[in-house]
Amino acid sequence: MPAYHSTFLSDPASNERLVGNFSLLPLKTKFRGPAYPSDSDYDIIDEVLDLFRANSFFKNFEIKGPADRVLIYGILFVSDCLSKISPSTSASEATKILTNLSLENFAIPGDGNFPLNSLYQPPRDRSEHDLLKGYLTQFRQELSARLIQRIYVESQSTPSKYWLAFTRRRFMNKSL
Repeated sequence: MPAYHSTFLSDPASNERLVGNFSLLPLKTKFRGPAYPSDSDYDIIDEVLDLFRANSFFKNFEIKGPADRVLIYGILFVSDCLSKISPSTSASEATKILTNLSLENFAIPGDGNFPLNSLYQPPRDRSEHDLLKGYLTQFRQELSARLIQRIYVESQSTPSKYWLAFTRRRFMNKSL
């Protein structure tokens, strides 16, 4: 059974804004950043959250386009977020933890300590580097906020055991 790929691969508008081979897809977000606002109800962050649990079982993933690279990055970030949350963490504590995680200094493609440099092309110049850094910051903030909404849907005091069961899974045997 093959892994699930991004539905935004067939969208010609999604491939217009590229930094290296990373697609800057539109987002439905309340956070400031360089991402274009999404017109649809379903964006790449919804797709990352929908496909995370299914794709986390796969050790191999064939990249079919720039949108798949965004999906890979998102799945690995969700995995990092889940590893920071314990079964006794409340929603307010999780919000603080994941907000700090999404805003902390992180590596982007092309940096020496980025673990997936073999899959991503580096930005061409400083302006592309800043654009990608801003996009990924906005992407991480929105993804962590929506992840908290999904994890704490039943109770604000304890996270869903069905999400925390995936803390030990490593998609593609990688982590950010």
